[in-house]
Amino acid sequence: MAMPTRTPLPSLDPLDAGARGAALGRGSLTWKHLGDTRGLLLAQRAGVLQVMHPAIAAGVNDHSDYFENPLGRLIRSAGPILGVVYDHDALATAHWVREQHPQIRGRDARGRRYHALDPDTYYWAHATFFEAQIATQELFGTPFTALEKERLYAESITWYERYGLRMRPVPPDYQAFLRYWDYMLESVLEATPIALDAVRSTPNLPLPHPAINAAAWRILRGPVGFAGPWLARATLPAPAREILGITCGRGDELALKGLRTLIAATWPIVPPRLKRLPRARR
Repeated sequence: MAMPTRTPLPSLDPLDAGARGAALGRGSLTWKHLGDTRGLLLAQRAGVLQVMHPAIAAGVNDHSDYFENPLGRLIRSAGPILGVVYDHDALATAHWVREQHPQIRGRDARGRRYHALDPDTYYWAHATFFEAQIATQELFGTPFTALEKERLYAESITWYERYGLRMRPVPPDYQAFLRYWDYMLESVLEATPIALDAVRSTPNLPLPHPAINAAAWRILRGPVGFAGPWLARATLPAPAREILGITCGRGDELALKGLRTLIAATWPIVPPRLKRLPRARR
């Protein structure tokens, strides 16, 4: 599929950069792409990758209502995570997000201790949000150049620094991040019960948030309960699909190709206000 080329990288004010990262304010690549509504198509994919981490899976299992309201966790998490980039006082939002996690601790089903604020655990969740921007553009937008990926990653370091956690697990550059990503897929992620549940179609999803119109949700819950898990299965990295025992056939490949073609054809005529998620748009 032919993709348009990107404009040159903008020049940024270095004052917004973190100690190790790059500027994250207006004009940054993250500012432009994290709030892209096409990213919603891969929201469940990011969620699956997160809960394949055994510590995150245990925390979600023990301290959330995931099985009663599987989409609720994604919706509750998405806004504040966006706020760490877009809010006027992003540091205050980051502090609020961090303070939701100290009590999320315990032992998983295999007796291993976990804590949501363990740097290795917390950083993996952040890594999936960063990587989702690249996957979204590769599948449904304009793929990033090698230089853009380096800058986007440097911005993700500043983004992560705002949480005020130890930086030990953070790779120093994008190439190191790729090695980290491969290591996590090969050596850490597991076929947790929550991850396996998240890639199964769910036709009768409960209302995920009170702000959503209940009558509209009764119409939408069937398509959403099918599309989210299917997109996760079809777009997960191959090693993750192998861990979860997922096989995607020719029909899945053709359906994904058709979806990409449809989005490429219609995106230019989508009203600008609908191209941004609400927190980013504001």
